[in-house]
Amino acid sequence: MGDKEREDLLERYKITINHLPRILTSDPMVKNLDAKVGDVIKIERISTTAGKTIYYRVVVQGTFK
Repeated sequence: MGDKEREDLLERYKITINHLPRILTSDPMVKNLDAKVGDVIKIERISTTAGKTIYYRVVVQGTFK
């Protein structure tokens, strides 16, 4: 997400970036997207029962253990 989109998201839900779920820099998709620490990623999932669902994750430094 761009800076404007991120600010709109945080304002819309009246949250800070610390309230978003996290995704690690070692996650394969984060590497594939070349995302940096602090970036917000928008994830869209399609379900036959729920339709389209949108999730947001903030990228944080870390690796899987």
